[in-house]
Amino acid sequence: MNDSRPTEAVLSVDDLHVHYGGSHILQGVTFDVPATGVTALLGRNGVGKTTTLKAIIGLAPRTGRITLRGNEIQTMRTSRIVRSGIGYVPEDREVFGGLTVDENLRLVDPEHGVDAPVVAQLFPDLVGRRDQRAGTLSGGQQQMVSLARVLLRRNELLLIDEPTKGLAPKLVTEVAEVLAEVSRTTPILLVEQNLPLVRRIADQVVVIDAGRVVHRGEAAALVADPARTRELLGVSLRREGAA
Repeated sequence: MNDSRPTEAVLSVDDLHVHYGGSHILQGVTFDVPATGVTALLGRNGVGKTTTLKAIIGLAPRTGRITLRGNEIQTMRTSRIVRSGIGYVPEDREVFGGLTVDENLRLVDPEHGVDAPVVAQLFPDLVGRRDQRAGTLSGGQQQMVSLARVLLRRNELLLIDEPTKGLAPKLVTEVAEVLAEVSRTTPILLVEQNLPLVRRIADQVVVIDAGRVVHRGEAAALVADPARTRELLGVSLRREGAA
């Protein structure tokens, strides 16, 4: 395993364990997230990627040490972790379908909602759909609402779980552009299966297998090595869809 760890980290995870019932899901996961750019958390289905994000944000029972800019957060409740500066975008998006786009965003920013500058800058399509109920939006548009909602807070780090899952190629490209722009100012820990997207926007990768970290290193080096990619992920970059 490549054991290189960034010297400057916004988040450090050390010896993270998660048990569900009789299953030992995470078995000593250890890695750092640099203070800049995108770190992609990769692995086959069911190896513990989503559980890792949930453990960091406090939605899974865990042991180990988790620090955000040097401050331990593993004993905090989820609400306090969020207030400390970690934003979380779950895989299932969790928009409020009966509320309008603007109402969804005003749950976070009551004063501005869809009129917040970050929304106009990154999600101009949502401005035109301000009065549309979120439940009638496409999957890609709902993903944009979910991303916009978390970006209305001031974040030290974003945890984003499979934002392009089930999206058409055009929407994958739009999401990739948003994430690349956001990562210029806010580091991202990204769970993603789309390797062309990882190649396009990720700086570092962490690969998990069977609840353990089996690789850490530069994203470009991994995706440039088809044999290593197949060994670690069971996929070939050439077979993945475009970002």
